[in-house]
Amino acid sequence: MKISRLKKPLGFLTLCLVLVGFIGFVEKQAQLKSFGGLEVDLEAVSGVYFVEDKEIEQIIHSAFPELKAGFPVTEIPLAEVEKRLAGHPFIKSVQASIGHKGILKVRLQQHEPIARIARPLGADGYITSEGLIIPTSPTYTSRVLILEGDYAEKLMDQGSVEGMPELMPLIRFVTENEFWSAQVTELEINKKDDIRLHQQVGKQVIEFGDALDIESKFKRIEVLYKEILPRKGWNAYERISVKFKNQIVCE
Repeated sequence: MKISRLKKPLGFLTLCLVLVGFIGFVEKQAQLKSFGGLEVDLEAVSGVYFVEDKEIEQIIHSAFPELKAGFPVTEIPLAEVEKRLAGHPFIKSVQASIGHKGILKVRLQQHEPIARIARPLGADGYITSEGLIIPTSPTYTSRVLILEGDYAEKLMDQGSVEGMPELMPLIRFVTENEFWSAQVTELEINKKDDIRLHQQVGKQVIEFGDALDIESKFKRIEVLYKEILPRKGWNAYERISVKFKNQIVCE
């Protein structure tokens, strides 16, 4: 009976010793590993790469020149690598890890531009899906909704649309609708309550007013397209406005 009782704690102790030994072996092997190269996994946005693998590789090699063959993987500063790449204007998120054979794997996600602020006397900028404003890419151009006007330029200087949060629902409404994304070519934003729509068909600029009551205003524009302009002619009016509640003004 005594021997039987001793077998269980001895078996457990043996298992613990084996486990500790295995962990020590794994840690020792990890310490012996050295830097085995760089692997960049860059996710495209709508099939477009605003930053290329080569640029990411150059940034890492320039910022961390010690990353060469023989450099211990345990000393690779993963957090610093992520921080350095996160500072790139087109990078939304970064995840760095050590893979098989000491490979430094860097997985990146790009920002998604949904509109472009065009400035006649300055550099343009993209508005991202999160409402940030980032510079345009020297390599690729994204075909998105154009924004112009004094207030649009003011937003560019602020670096985000926080000063006009109601603008994002308007941009999304236009860009996510197949018809309106084809018909509305530009938003002219002169003030918060002075937005004008430039059309693909028709010479008139539609006075939209502020970026509120969006669905109601577009329903009135739809009535204009379906019932009024086909009878009167697409260029029959000099001024069209839907900025007043429940009204379409055609003059």
